[in-house]
Amino acid sequence: MRRVVSLFLPDWSTDRLRRMAGDAAPPAEAPLVMIGRDGNRRVVTAADAVARAVGLRPGMPATEAQILIPGLITVDADPVADAEALERLALWVLQRISPIVAADPPDGIVIDSTGADHLHDGEATMIETLIGRLAMSGVTARAAVADTWGAAHALARFAAEPSIIAPPGHGAVVLDPLPLAALRLPPGMAADLRVLGFERVRDLLAQPRAPLTLRFGPEFARRLNQALGDVAEPIEPIRPPDLIEVRRAFAEPIGAAETIARYIGKLTDQLCAALEAKGLGARRLDLLCHRVDARVEAVRVGMAQPVRDARRLSRLLCDQIEKIDPGFGIELMALAATTAEPLQRRQMASDLIEIAIPDISDLVDTLANRVGERAIYRVAPVASDVPERSVCRIPALSPDTGTAWPSHWPRPARLFAHPERIEAIALLPDHPPASFTWRGVRRRVKRADGPERVHAEWWKRDAELAAIRDYFRVEDQAGERYWIYRAGNGEDPETGSHLWFLHGVFG
Repeated sequence: MRRVVSLFLPDWSTDRLRRMAGDAAPPAEAPLVMIGRDGNRRVVTAADAVARAVGLRPGMPATEAQILIPGLITVDADPVADAEALERLALWVLQRISPIVAADPPDGIVIDSTGADHLHDGEATMIETLIGRLAMSGVTARAAVADTWGAAHALARFAAEPSIIAPPGHGAVVLDPLPLAALRLPPGMAADLRVLGFERVRDLLAQPRAPLTLRFGPEFARRLNQALGDVAEPIEPIRPPDLIEVRRAFAEPIGAAETIARYIGKLTDQLCAALEAKGLGARRLDLLCHRVDARVEAVRVGMAQPVRDARRLSRLLCDQIEKIDPGFGIELMALAATTAEPLQRRQMASDLIEIAIPDISDLVDTLANRVGERAIYRVAPVASDVPERSVCRIPALSPDTGTAWPSHWPRPARLFAHPERIEAIALLPDHPPASFTWRGVRRRVKRADGPERVHAEWWKRDAELAAIRDYFRVEDQAGERYWIYRAGNGEDPETGSHLWFLHGVFG
């Protein structure tokens, strides 16, 4: 089933201005409005959240806004720059989220996320991450996921706080409580409908559609049908000017999996030739299958390293054929290297004996495209004495960080993300526990080693100024070995609570 994400940027004009101005931007607590022209009138075209909170709104005369808020910060609107920046943001989303992304002017982006959400740990994680990344960049965003572009557009603007996910196959239920403006009707048409007593979408759905269409024209029926999914609304994906892409059009539509696989092989051969001419390798490939009913089926595969092996790329794409619904037939296929990086040729060693280094990148790519990029990783050391901060996840084939694992004291093979509380019997201040209870089971300690004193990182938080942990390696009577610690030095209460925790298990 098709799933569409609508990304709404309510303060796009003012956010763009603040980002562009950098340190010279107006203070965040000061109301900011953009001023443009509506005919001969100077009107507010955009207002940030602070300005809206004090009663300013787009469309009001500029002089009225300045009278209401003395010292109001006003900047001339630049819709061309806003549109260009929105296109650049859409390209950024294209490279990170889904193969089908388009700008939805003046303040939105639409994403066809069908089949792409599993690469981002599900729809909820996908849009939460997207909104968070934009917020870190100073851009306010709201997002909605629905079955149609029209429904997602409506929910993003009138229901998302800051996000909402409509269940698959939702129908008209999610649209019922929304106002008429959610249907993207022309302002004049929406005003005329309100004069007739229609306030919500449910009011329109309860009436015969033919008389309303006869009175308000085909635009009314088109927008309503698009929101309900009765009429297709294809998304024309944005493409960067330097995109490396190959296409194949068919005189007769194709639909069999074997035929699709054969042409995937031909397209990858052409694409790899184009990549080789530029000295590049593909990091992300997008296969777009344009159906005869104007719908586009998309498949995305990613690689951990730049790749220019046609057979390997073809196999990765063919593994995803089952996700392609050909419908009544595919009339055009396009294969694009959405992300490409320089690929250096390997020089053969001159020695008679060459040590072969295992290449696991093919395996990593296969697994990552099946279960998602985030599910395939390796751990790397971080320069920190606090155990839970001394480990981080990095991409599976990333180069070494240059930081070494601590060797003066052994660390457990399994380190818990959050230490688990245990009940322990021990002689303070420096003796290991004689026994402890973990997850309801009492364990008697047979051997112990420690303590290893770990001081907190006082420069990060004031609460860690005097915090101390004393770690012990203990072995119970069954031969199981654990890594436990006492919060505090066993004497001074300022150093910790003196409670015991289990932080890891040795293999």
